[in-house]
Amino acid sequence: MAQGNSYRKIVFMWSFDSGHVPPAIEDKAPMPKQRLLIKGGKVVNDDQSVEADVYVEDGIVQQVGPNLNLEPPTGLTVLDATDKLVIPGGIDTHTHMQFPFMGSKSKDDFYTGTKAAVAGGTTMIIDFAIPQKGSSLIEAFDLWKSWADPKVCCDYALHVAVTWWSNKVKEEMKSLAENKGVNSFKMFMAYKDVYMLNDEELYAAFSCCRELGAVAQVHAENGDLIAQNSKKLLSMGITGPEGHILSRPEEVEAEATQRAITIANAVNCPLFVVHVMSKSAARVLANARREGKVVYGETIAACLGTDGTNYWNKDWAHAAAHVMGPPLRPDPSTPDFLMNLLANADLSVTATDNCTFDICQKALGKDDFTKIPNGVNGVEDRMSVVWEKGVHSGKMDENRFVAVTSTNAAKIFNLYPKKGRIAVGSDADIVIWDPKATRTISAKTHHQANDFNIFEGMVCHGVCVATVSRGKVVYEGGVFNVTAGEGKYVSRPPFPPYVYKRVRQREKVCQPVPVKRAPYTGLVSTTPITPK
Repeated sequence: MAQGNSYRKIVFMWSFDSGHVPPAIEDKAPMPKQRLLIKGGKVVNDDQSVEADVYVEDGIVQQVGPNLNLEPPTGLTVLDATDKLVIPGGIDTHTHMQFPFMGSKSKDDFYTGTKAAVAGGTTMIIDFAIPQKGSSLIEAFDLWKSWADPKVCCDYALHVAVTWWSNKVKEEMKSLAENKGVNSFKMFMAYKDVYMLNDEELYAAFSCCRELGAVAQVHAENGDLIAQNSKKLLSMGITGPEGHILSRPEEVEAEATQRAITIANAVNCPLFVVHVMSKSAARVLANARREGKVVYGETIAACLGTDGTNYWNKDWAHAAAHVMGPPLRPDPSTPDFLMNLLANADLSVTATDNCTFDICQKALGKDDFTKIPNGVNGVEDRMSVVWEKGVHSGKMDENRFVAVTSTNAAKIFNLYPKKGRIAVGSDADIVIWDPKATRTISAKTHHQANDFNIFEGMVCHGVCVATVSRGKVVYEGGVFNVTAGEGKYVSRPPFPPYVYKRVRQREKVCQPVPVKRAPYTGLVSTTPITPK
C-alpha cells in the first residue's frame, strides 16, 4: 500500500504534581476525559469542504475550526491529517453478518465483519434481523442483537424483515418501533415460499410502516417468475452459476421495482429499494423520483466494481463466488450507468449487501444453481471502490462521496446529525482519508473471513488511513486498536424528517374528497342479477 505522507500520533500521558495523589489510588476518582485533536486536514461534509481541525472529547465533536490550540495538552491524542481529508465515518445500510441462509451461515460474524468495516472507513452498519415465516419479529430482533452486542467493533442498528403477515406481525412492528428503536422494515418480493410476500401483504405492511413512521424497504424481484424460470433452466440441464443470472433477468427486477413503488405510493409510504442492481430497475426508480414519489435507491459496491460476466467463467468456483440476489448484470456498461445515477442523485445510498460464503459453502449448489448460497463481500472495500469509480473517475466530487457513503443514509434512517456529519455535537465517527494513496484489493490481505474477494486485483485510489469510532482511534496505518463489543446498538426514532416532511404534507393536501352533487332521482333497474 502506498500512503503518501505518514501519520504522526502523539500521546501526552497524564502527569501529576508531587503533592497530588494519582487518581488511580483515590476513592471515587473521576475518569480522565478521552481527548482527540485531528490537525491540518480538510473537513469534508456533504455540503462543503473547509480546512479545519477537529477536537473531540468523550466521543463527541466539541470544536471544528482552523488552527485549534488546546492547552494544556495533557491526555490529548493528536493525529496529523495534513494533505488528507477528514470525513464522516461510512454507514453501510445493508449487511448480513453470521446470517443463517440457504443451508449455511455467512462467514463474517459481527466481529470479523465490523473489524473489516473499520479498516475500510465504515463506522456503522445496519444489519437485518430476519425471522422465518410464522416466527416472531421481536424474537428475531432479540436474537440478532444477542449475536451482535458482544462482538461489534463499531456502532450498528437493525432493520427487521417482515416475512409473513398477520395481526401479530402488525403489533410486533409497533412494539419494535416504539420500544426497540427500529424505524425500517424490509419486505421480500423474492425467495418464494421462504421470505416472499404477495401484493396484498405488501399493501398491509407498507400501510403499517406509514402509520408507525417507518421506512419500508423492499428486495425487488418477481419471485414467481424466478421460480418458474429456475425450473425451466434445470430441466434444460443448465445447473451451473450461469443459470442464476438466466433465471433472474433484468425484467424481473424492474417489474418488481415498479410494482413496489406503485403500492407504496398508493398508501403514501416512503420506500427504500435495497440493492438496485440493473439499468432497468434504476431507470424505473429514477423516473419515479422525477415524478415526485418518495422513494430512495440503494446500490452496492459489487455492482459498481464488477459485473455479471463472471457467471460464465469456466472456473465453477469463480463463477459461484459472484452469485448473489439480485445478480450482478452481464451488461458491462451497468457499473458506469449506476455510478452516474448515484452521482446525479437518482440513486441515494451505497451499501454492500455483505453476506460472505466461502467456496466450500458455495459448493452446496455444485449440481444445482438454486442451492448456491447467495452473497458476496464488500464491507471493507465499499469506500475505496466508490471513491475509485466515482471520485477518481470524475463522476462525483468529494462532497457527493460523503453524501452517498454516509450522510444520506444518516438522514433517511434518522441518525443525522449525530451520524453522517462532522460538526459540533456529532458523534466522533471520523475517517482520515488519503485521496492520493492507492491500494490493491485482494483476499490475501483483506480482513474479512472469506477466501474470495470479488474485487480481486482492483487498484483503488483513495485509502482509509485512520478510523475513529466514538472518539477512539480504532484503526490506524494497518493496526487495529479495538475490542469486540466496543460498538453500540443505536436506536433510530420514527418519522425521520428528511423522509416524512413531504409525506405528512401530502396527507394534508392530497386527500381525495367526494364530489358534491344533487342526489340521483331517476329510475333504477329492477332486473334481477342471476349469480353464475
